[in-house]
Amino acid sequence: MKTTQQHLEFTAPREDNARLANLCGPLDENLRQIEQALDVTLQRRGHRISIRGRGAKVALTALENFYNSARDPLSVDDIQLALVEARHPARSRANGADNPDARFRHDPDHPFDEPADTGDEDLEELGPKLYTRRADLRGRTPAQREYLKQIVSHDVTFGVGPAGTGKTYLAVACAVDALERDQVKRIVLTRPAVEAGERLGFLPGDLAQKVDPYLRPLYDALYDLLGFDKTAKMFERQMIEIAPLAYMRGRTLNHAFIILDEAQNTTPEQMKMFLTRIGFGSKAVVTGDTTQVDLPRGHKSGLIEAQQVLSDVRGIALTRFTSVDVVRHPLVARIVEAYDAHSQKNASPADAR
Repeated sequence: MKTTQQHLEFTAPREDNARLANLCGPLDENLRQIEQALDVTLQRRGHRISIRGRGAKVALTALENFYNSARDPLSVDDIQLALVEARHPARSRANGADNPDARFRHDPDHPFDEPADTGDEDLEELGPKLYTRRADLRGRTPAQREYLKQIVSHDVTFGVGPAGTGKTYLAVACAVDALERDQVKRIVLTRPAVEAGERLGFLPGDLAQKVDPYLRPLYDALYDLLGFDKTAKMFERQMIEIAPLAYMRGRTLNHAFIILDEAQNTTPEQMKMFLTRIGFGSKAVVTGDTTQVDLPRGHKSGLIEAQQVLSDVRGIALTRFTSVDVVRHPLVARIVEAYDAHSQKNASPADAR
């Protein structure tokens, strides 16, 4: 079916040149970002911006919102994150067969617990609000909002999808929020150090120095959410712990928020070991991308197996992310889509892990 090309126009008040300049950015760079993200063509003539393309209505709304916020210069982050939200309005989560985002709510092939009924209220549609150093934080896409709701309402939540969809960052944000509200006593973050394998002992330095390169993304999220000084103090008080997955064996973690990142690189035995560490008053989040398994060929991913084994276990939730949930540079979503298409085209039974 042929899609109608739309032609709309945004007109800024003539008396506020500074705000218009902030909207457009240096050399109209902000307009170029909007073009790439929303698949439209923008042409600026004085105080008028012509909009052509399938996403003209969304682009017009985005321009109006940016203009109202352009009292000060807009950063690249401001533009990119707002454009993600522009493509995923909160009301798009309404139920129904015509809802293109309904596929994120539940996967019939892996019937984990259904998310709780969210109702029609605006605040409910926006999902839970997390309180962090970066002020109030909410999910920006329908899948992100569903992910946050499931983390709040379930003891074990799986977040599976491509890089850049916010799986790890939002999980850490939920952990920080729970710690700040005294819902848990500590945060435990872990990853499998696949590249190091069993050779951690041969690397120079103490344990923290050996595994630091593999755990750096978790540190980055903590620094962003808490600040460097507060993060350091929490480490000193043992309120936050980061450790390789191998060091979880034999422990019972009570009143803790536990996050397993890069779970696609766990073996089935490691995944079972991790999930059985959960104690009283604890919550666990498992994140990973099943298209980026770094295990040796012939070794099955524990994350892939867990989705099959735990599909009927009550109290466990699953959120699936896709390229439309990527909140990094617009090219990242296209790269993910290109690799997905290539993998599907060349997939064969022999490639299955």
